[in-house]
Amino acid sequence: MAGEQESLREELIDLEVRLAFQQRTVVELDALVRTLYTRVERLEKEVALLRAGGDAGPPIGPANEPPPHY
Repeated sequence: MAGEQESLREELIDLEVRLAFQQRTVVELDALVRTLYTRVERLEKEVALLRAGGDAGPPIGPANEPPPHY
């Protein structure tokens, strides 16, 4: 009887340890997902801005002129 109780106690402790690690992992993954979501939102806004032609900056070279090697 004492052996069974000790075995059950060890199993319970093992389950509690596993649960603690899983809870920590879930918290860490949640933080990572939130960070990535924020980055994706920012990148989507930047892509939308680029597609709209906003903030294109100055042209790189003269328009409709062939490169110097022609």
